[in-house]
Amino acid sequence: MSEARDNFERHLAQTSEFPIGLEIDHAQGSWLYAADGRRYLDLIAGIGVSAIGHGHPAVIAAIERQVRRHLHVMVYGEFVIETQAKMAARVAGLLPASLDRVYLTNSGAEAIEGALKTARKHTGRSALVAFEGAYHGDTMGALALAGNESFRAPFGPLPGPVRHAVYGDTRALGMIDEQIAAVVIEPVQAEGGVRIPNPEFMVALRRHCYETGAILILDEVLTGFGRTGRLFAFEHFGIVPDMVVLAKALGGGMPLGAFCANGKLMGTLSRNPPLGHITTFGGHPVSCAAGLAALDFIVSQRLWERAETVGAGLRRRVEGFIGPDVRAVRGIGLLIGIEFSEAAKAHRFVAETISRGVVVNWTLNADSVVRIAPPLTISEDELDFAVEAMEKALATLR
Repeated sequence: MSEARDNFERHLAQTSEFPIGLEIDHAQGSWLYAADGRRYLDLIAGIGVSAIGHGHPAVIAAIERQVRRHLHVMVYGEFVIETQAKMAARVAGLLPASLDRVYLTNSGAEAIEGALKTARKHTGRSALVAFEGAYHGDTMGALALAGNESFRAPFGPLPGPVRHAVYGDTRALGMIDEQIAAVVIEPVQAEGGVRIPNPEFMVALRRHCYETGAILILDEVLTGFGRTGRLFAFEHFGIVPDMVVLAKALGGGMPLGAFCANGKLMGTLSRNPPLGHITTFGGHPVSCAAGLAALDFIVSQRLWERAETVGAGLRRRVEGFIGPDVRAVRGIGLLIGIEFSEAAKAHRFVAETISRGVVVNWTLNADSVVRIAPPLTISEDELDFAVEAMEKALATLR
């Protein structure tokens, strides 16, 4: 047993009783290289983080330049830090004009927490609406929004009140009323099993929030920056939220999140009291430098267009898996869900696929669904390798 594995098993707090346990030595492009010499095609991109692959030279160079300048110098928002200011301007420039103020955080869950605080303070209301099957992170406020009761129950009572609506059902929108501070929704549910609502539902949701004064918060932590075939997933539906939450691909592999809104809405955090929402490490200069380089590459290469075309081709191939063990295949851009007939088969498929050198995983709130979300830069040859490995894994289930 290696020293790293021994430390992992003896001292690192575990998130499950049976972790995957791959010991990663290094990573490059779409590949993870294990300590035992094997390599694995990363078909989940570090759960959406490594959208332009691992070790991109522009990101590495940007990190090196910033490290030579300075690391942490002051809590976020107090000093003028060039990379923070550039990152805020870059993100605002990519979003609609009504989302021109950016609050930088360390993660998506922290950004959700900040968005909830902002909505409550701005509206003077307390109640929230979330959706069945939702996942917004594991901090207390984010967990209260979770659409899986089995994850919420052990940690209650949680912040609230939170009303959970049926995802994609316009009839459920009646629970949005004048008591609701915010409605929080993923434009595509990833952990919910890659569920894609129809445009009519999203348009109706936008209208209900306007009519009741509820703040519409879109969680684009996983779907943002090209994953779904648009730069932001809300573009598929022709709507603009009051707030959008970003993370994962935002940092180019470094920890970085953000929540964004207009100046009036975000201004509520800076007064009565001032410093009502602060973060020490949010918008860390090195993370912002990495994120800027990653965003420049995504935009210059228009990777959302590649995600749309490559994703459509991959989805057609994966649809060939439908049969006795696979009920359905859903996808949008390079985010694809394979729904198995039962959770045990999905879990076995994951293990068999990993054993053949391709990393996939099931989804938290739909454990019979396996997710595919590779780097947006993945090559056709790499996809051929992935599909062949998955076909062989599927054959073991029969």
